Amino acid sequence: MATYAMTGGATGIGAAIKETLRKDGHTVIVADIKDADIIADLSNEEGRQAAIDGISTACAGKLDGFIACAGVATHVPNKQLIPAVNYFGTTELVDGLAELLASSKGSVLLISSNSAPMSTDSAFVELLLDADENAALAHVEGIDGQAAYSGSKQAVARWMRRNVNRFAQQGVRINAIAPGYTQTPMTQAVEESEEYGQAIRDFMASIPVGRPGQPEDMANAASFLLSNAASFICGSVIFVDGGHDAMLRPDQF
Repeated sequence: MATYAMTGGATGIGAAIKETLRKDGHTVIVADIKDADIIADLSNEEGRQAAIDGISTACAGKLDGFIACAGVATHVPNKQLIPAVNYFGTTELVDGLAELLASSKGSVLLISSNSAPMSTDSAFVELLLDADENAALAHVEGIDGQAAYSGSKQAVARWMRRNVNRFAQQGVRINAIAPGYTQTPMTQAVEESEEYGQAIRDFMASIPVGRPGQPEDMANAASFLLSNAASFICGSVIFVDGGHDAMLRPDQF
């Protein structure tokens, strides 16, 4: 059985991934801001390093995979948390755990979003990809929450693809899932918000398969991509969204 580490395992998609892996007999070490094996705040450099150090100690030198699932949504009052957690809390942890993952020829799963292709602020995305956190945090104050969220998730996917060869040469596969609208405590708060609620409800109604996603849908995809059954899948972004991306971008793939 494998030893995995993850961020964001307390609720929602992360909790479903954690439970699915544990039911399959794997060990899962969770770093999160609450209800976790390692308590760490991924919105700042000190917290990210604490998560890396805690995971490194807890796994005792054996890390077969890492899932970067911690994230915040569009409605968060402090918009700076969106790039800080969603992007830097992902990329810095993957890099910080890279040596451990390489020693086990492990696999990495990132969480992007089917809103990533809808990003409207290319300057913000480029600041993220340039790893200019201070500038990105300043820039995000001037854009709305949706642009910040979609931009952070596009940057995660692009970072993954830019770095896939570096990791693959070390024996580490890295992929991402792009969830569509998924009913979790986080998205419920957005659904009920005055600013975004109606738009989200309209968005749900347009999902081709006729229902919103559930955390278990994402967990099943994650479990497959982390497993040896997906050993030739590397550098891919898998849309798990009930057909939404295909409907919205029929001629782009």
